[in-house]
Amino acid sequence: MQRSHDKTTIFDKYPAKRQWYPFSSDIYQEVIPSMGDAYPYSIKAFMLYMGAPVYALPAGHKLIEILSDPQKIPLTFASDIVIGETTMYMDYIFPDLTYLERWEFAGSHPSVTPKVGTIRQPASAPLTETVTVFGEKMPISMESLVLAIAEKMKLPGFGENAFGTGLHLKREEDLYLRMAANIAFGDKPDGSEKVPAAAAEEIAIFEKARRHLPPTVFEAQRWKAVVGPELWPQVVYVLNRGGRFQGYQQAYKDGQMANKYGKMVGIYIQNLATTKNAMTGQTYLPHADYIEGPRDILGRLLDDEAKGFDLTLITYRHIAQTKSRTVGNYWLQALYPENFIDMSVADAQRLGLAEGDRVKVVSASNAEGVWDLGHGHLKPMIGKARILQGMRPGVVGFTLGHGHWAQGAMEVVIDGVTVKADPRRATGVHANAAMRVDPVLKNTGLVDPVGASAVFYQTQVKLLKV
Repeated sequence: MQRSHDKTTIFDKYPAKRQWYPFSSDIYQEVIPSMGDAYPYSIKAFMLYMGAPVYALPAGHKLIEILSDPQKIPLTFASDIVIGETTMYMDYIFPDLTYLERWEFAGSHPSVTPKVGTIRQPASAPLTETVTVFGEKMPISMESLVLAIAEKMKLPGFGENAFGTGLHLKREEDLYLRMAANIAFGDKPDGSEKVPAAAAEEIAIFEKARRHLPPTVFEAQRWKAVVGPELWPQVVYVLNRGGRFQGYQQAYKDGQMANKYGKMVGIYIQNLATTKNAMTGQTYLPHADYIEGPRDILGRLLDDEAKGFDLTLITYRHIAQTKSRTVGNYWLQALYPENFIDMSVADAQRLGLAEGDRVKVVSASNAEGVWDLGHGHLKPMIGKARILQGMRPGVVGFTLGHGHWAQGAMEVVIDGVTVKADPRRATGVHANAAMRVDPVLKNTGLVDPVGASAVFYQTQVKLLKV
């Protein structure tokens, strides 16, 4: 896909042939604006993996201005399974594998008390093309892209003897199988926490269950050689079970947690008390307190409410649409085909709105109430009103997952083949572009100055009936 390097726009034309160049997660709110400002220095290339910051972040429309300008970032490319609201602005999109085709070590949340090591592994044959990297045939994926970049640039720590003599890193499983072996071996160096060895019958079942996978993905002897014959039965044991899971009772000892957090949780934080905010020169507040907001990066109160923006905009997740890409799951889409602008009964009566009325969301930093997609393409933030007794007066909200303009919601041409838009993917509204732009930074939303998180819940808006 092309950006505005020439007269061609990303909306009107795509390269007739995809080009695979062997060179160069959640993206934080400050990263792309910093690149746009060339702060602390300019960059030459930006790679995005499985991310959707334009769609996911408050004031994401400001990121479009940066990503679509080759003067700010000369080369952009992505590894993704879709043409999304962010990857559509990339110079090149390299296909990635879906969750059924790939490895993943997700780990667990700190609130889970037993030790958990989950392992997702290839379950179906990849749909992407086959490429050769380091002399090895493999499917196109994020991993093969990174390996190809390493091979082209002759980076250390990849290829022949990357992990030591005879220990190569030429394929994704050269890394992932060793990670699985670490989980199987356990935390203690003496091997006393090693999982049981899979019996010969279980190993046979393991191999038979993967017989449908092509040799570019699975080859039993190749996998066995990576971890060694001694540990292979334990690796099979773990992979057959999708990971390693400590028994719930083992997570507690004498009424206390056996797997302790092991870090200090501070009410008074010494580092904050002695560190100065780089924007204001003042030290940070070292203890919990209530700070009235919203505020800009200099700590100044933004009084948008006094200008007539008398509703606080929030966003949340519906159980059937939780991510930027769940709109492509049609079983979930059937449960919740579109979202709404949710508001209280009191606000609806005050504004003279009825159930189903179309309303536009506007704010002090987006008075037009639109997503500016570039090249003259505007997408209004208009949705149907849904009036709920459960909404607090003065608050309006919308759920994440709808209001797409990419992800299949827009027609594209790939290799000369037109992929038609699916209107089911374009339903509903996405109002992140109404969220307040910081008046000091100008190219990003409001920011928590301590944790650096994006501010999702403090934008003041008004609703206009259309």
